[in-house]
Amino acid sequence: MNKGRGFDAREIAVFQRNEITEHHIYKNLSGKVSGIKNRRILSQIADDEMRHYNVWKNYTRKDISPDRFKVWFYMLLTTLFGFSFGIRLMENGEKKAHALYTLFPGSLKEVNGIVRDEEEHEQALLMLLDEDRLRYTGSIVLGLSGVIVELTGVLAGLTCLLHNTTEVALIASITGIALSFSMAASGYLSTKNEPEGKNPFLVSLFTGVASIFTLLALIAPYLLLQDRSVCLGISLFIMVCITGFFNYYLSVTSALTYKSRFFEMAGLSFTVAALTFLAGYAINYLFPGVIL
Repeated sequence: MNKGRGFDAREIAVFQRNEITEHHIYKNLSGKVSGIKNRRILSQIADDEMRHYNVWKNYTRKDISPDRFKVWFYMLLTTLFGFSFGIRLMENGEKKAHALYTLFPGSLKEVNGIVRDEEEHEQALLMLLDEDRLRYTGSIVLGLSGVIVELTGVLAGLTCLLHNTTEVALIASITGIALSFSMAASGYLSTKNEPEGKNPFLVSLFTGVASIFTLLALIAPYLLLQDRSVCLGISLFIMVCITGFFNYYLSVTSALTYKSRFFEMAGLSFTVAALTFLAGYAINYLFPGVIL
C-alpha cells in the first residue's frame, strides 16, 4: 500500500455509513438469493461489512445509521432487474471502496485488512453471477437494437406521409409486430447452433416480449396526441430513454463500455429517422395528394 493521505472525520464518517449500509444490503440479499453457497457468501460479506463499520467507529467514536433509501433502492433494483444486476452494482461499489481505502497510510493495519476484504468481496461477488436474465441480456439488447432503429425510421417516415396520428400508430403497429416476430425468430435460429448452452426458445421469447413493449412505448404518443411533430419528438425521446436504459443494464451486467454503445445506437436511430423522414417528404412531394 502507498503512503496514503490524510482523511478528516467527515470522510471517515462517510466510510462508516457506507459500510453499515452495505451490511444491510448484503444481509437482505442473502435472505432472497437461492442456494446455500450463495447465501453463505453474502452473509459472510455482510458480517465483514459490519466489522469494517466497527473499525471506522473506533475513529469517529459514534454510531451512524445506514442509508435506508439506498438499502431500499438496491432491493428494488434487484427485484425488478434481477439478482445479477444488483450484485454487479455492489461489485462496482466494492471497487470504489477499495480504491479509496488504498489511499490510507500503509501503517494502519486495520485498514490494510479492510482493503484485503474488499478485494476478496469483488472476487466472491463475481462467483455469484449466474442467472438466465444475465445470460440472455446480450441477445435481447442485440434484438432490440434492430427493432428500435427500424421502428424509429418507420415512425419518422409515416409521420411525414400521414396526417392522422392514429393511422400512423396502426400502420407502425403492424410493422412493429411483424418486426418483433422476425427478431424473435432470428434470435431462435442464431442461438440454436451456438455452443454457449442458451435456450433458443427463451432467447426468442425474451427478445419478442421486449420488442413488443418497445413498440407500445414508441407508438403511445400517436394514440394519445394529435400533433404529429410533437408525437415524433416524444417518440424520439422515449427511444433515447430505452436505448440508454438497456445499454446501461448491459454495461453493468456485462462490464461493457456504456457511452460508446449508447451514442452509437442512439446515433444510428436518429440517422435512420432523419433519412426516412426525408424519404417520406420526397414521396409526398413527388406524389402530392396520393397519400393523406
